[in-house]
Amino acid sequence: MKLHELKPSEGARHTRKRIGRGIGSGTGKTAGKGTKGQNARSGGGVRLGFEGGQNPLARRLPKRGFTNPTRKEFSIINLDLLNSFAEGTIVTPELLIENGYVKQVKDGIKVLGNGELNIKLTVKANKFSEAAVKKIAAAGGQIEVI
Repeated sequence: MKLHELKPSEGARHTRKRIGRGIGSGTGKTAGKGTKGQNARSGGGVRLGFEGGQNPLARRLPKRGFTNPTRKEFSIINLDLLNSFAEGTIVTPELLIENGYVKQVKDGIKVLGNGELNIKLTVKANKFSEAAVKKIAAAGGQIEVI
């Protein structure tokens, strides 16, 4: 088999319907838009969410809550994941990204105390939970707030 011999399987590709190209095409004259009215005009139709003048759903439902515009969102990592590093490693945000434990840093990295830490590490992060601080210290490691 060669590249020029490759073809899509039968029925996988459809030809585009050419609208408004004469009576022989089956969609000539009004081009499948019916006769007159808002939807038959160029640029016709209603905007997204329009319900014919009825009070729209977005306005009928009660508004609740508040979104803090200055909220800081941290990428989190749990202690049990840090066991895969070698003893004495200095764990930095760059190292966590490199090894695929964190996709992006966002507003910083926060270490949470889920799981057990069995090795001695120096962990550098923006925030630590109280449980994480205790467990890192118990394993003989150190924390460093960036």
